[in-house]
Amino acid sequence: MTGIPLIIVFVLAIIVMVAAISKYKIHPFLSIMAVSLIFGVIAGIPLKDIPGVIGAGFSGTFTSIGIVIIFGALVGTLLEKTGAALKMADVVVTLVGKKNPELAIIIMGWIVSIPVFCDSGFVVLNPIRKALVKRTGASSVAMTVALSMGLYISHCFIPPTPGPIAAANALGIGDNILLVIGLGALLSIPPLIAGYLFAKYIGKRVSARDDNADMDLVKSYEELIAEYGRLPSGVMSFAPIIVPIFLMGLASAFSMAKVSISAIIFLGTPIIALAVGVILGVILLVQSGKAKDFYEITNDTLKTVGPILFITAAGGVLGKVISVSGMVQYITENSCVLSTIGIFFPFVLAAILKTAQGSSTVAITTTAGMLAPVLPALGLNTPSLSALCVIAIGAGAMTVSHANDSYFWVVTNFGEMETEQGYKTQTMGTLIIGLASMVGVFIAYLVLK
Repeated sequence: MTGIPLIIVFVLAIIVMVAAISKYKIHPFLSIMAVSLIFGVIAGIPLKDIPGVIGAGFSGTFTSIGIVIIFGALVGTLLEKTGAALKMADVVVTLVGKKNPELAIIIMGWIVSIPVFCDSGFVVLNPIRKALVKRTGASSVAMTVALSMGLYISHCFIPPTPGPIAAANALGIGDNILLVIGLGALLSIPPLIAGYLFAKYIGKRVSARDDNADMDLVKSYEELIAEYGRLPSGVMSFAPIIVPIFLMGLASAFSMAKVSISAIIFLGTPIIALAVGVILGVILLVQSGKAKDFYEITNDTLKTVGPILFITAAGGVLGKVISVSGMVQYITENSCVLSTIGIFFPFVLAAILKTAQGSSTVAITTTAGMLAPVLPALGLNTPSLSALCVIAIGAGAMTVSHANDSYFWVVTNFGEMETEQGYKTQTMGTLIIGLASMVGVFIAYLVLK
């Protein structure tokens, strides 16, 4: 099967999957795997190839982000157990004021995700989010959405995040990467505002599991501090997060400059950088006199992360089945139909690919490769307009995050929300910031063309 019938089947498959998870309460792992298998059969993938496709999608997800999520979660647990998360929350509140926790966390997420994948960025920053919720009394959902949106915007817009930097090179403006960074930072403003306002709005209408906790059982900030005796210093508290970010950013900067230093490349690999973060977290644990608890902390972390990893891997299976089915190829072959809509063409094409296969990075790089030959025909072949095209692609690659996206499950599970709440918060939020991003892109297009 190919063409429009295949796209219709895909849409029906997504509807069935959403209904199975939210209405019939079938576990997301089983729902996604079943839909992936059925869609693969209907799409005409040879039966003998389907097991291999499923295995490749499953293992590929573990290869790309599995260890990163485990190490990131372990860093987060160590920050919680040593009181470092509370210290960081205290520093952030002091800087922006107790009345603006959502603003603090969305800006923090935007900064962190410039060199770091949004998935691992959310895992690393989640302890700060939770500590800020306790410190300020803010809505857990509002803080989850604000953090998620901040991370997602720079993940899709600003090099050296892999997607935007690959798109810039594909579109022939790799030597003007600072132009892409500048435009990405400037055009982050509309979606940041939209994401902040949506977080404030949805936080009043959706409650997470920790929002529903009995407030009489929730300890005050002062009581929490008293349990730790003396909190770590601000520098040591931030080190398990800042040092990995610095290492990954440094490696990205050297890569952009086409300078190859083995030690920098090694230390800047996300797995190694987060391993350094774990080591710094262990140092905090030793300083707090809790070294004997390290085994139990590791064990509890693995129990927490396990379900997230398997659901995420199931999403990778669906993405792999879709890519093998020929749907992406059909969209590519018929891209000329969409080319009449100008600067909106990169947005729509990336949004279709993002919604279809789940990965923003794949959507960005695939769209950029498809557009490179037709930039002159689209009138987007000047350096400034090509850079703007990268941002338009990034805006489309935000739209939308749903069940086949690993980030959807990271945000939903670490944010302690049910799956249907994830659709109301993460999916709707990414739709809003994607559209807000495109408004900014279109205004910039009118100015630059």
